[in-house]
Amino acid sequence: MRSPRSLAAASSGTIAVLLGLAPGCSPKQESPPAADSVVQAPRPADSLVLSAPGNVELWFTDARSARDSAGRGCVERVMQIRRGGQRIAIPLLYTGSTPRLVNDSTIEAPIWLNCRPGNLYQVDLKTGRPVRVK
Repeated sequence: MRSPRSLAAASSGTIAVLLGLAPGCSPKQESPPAADSVVQAPRPADSLVLSAPGNVELWFTDARSARDSAGRGCVERVMQIRRGGQRIAIPLLYTGSTPRLVNDSTIEAPIWLNCRPGNLYQVDLKTGRPVRVK
């Protein structure tokens, strides 16, 4: 009969082997691709989307690549409000379409996910705060 100590040692050795942690054994790891073999899409340049009264400009700034359920790719962009030297980011509102000027202080744009428009948001041009419309 084995002692409790030898059972514990045998159990921990079995667990280590099962986890691939035994000395000299480690799970096979894929090496990352060489830096020159990774191709990244160039970041699109900032682009003016529309102008609003009061010297307000709406710009597309950052972007992300996305794919729809059929595998077709698209670019979804975030926006920034610029007035003079002030820049106000519009948080978490990626879109793939041109926003619409609702009035002097509001734009409207659908949020996009996986290359598809979703809920419509209105954005206050003074604060950058998006509010879901529908």
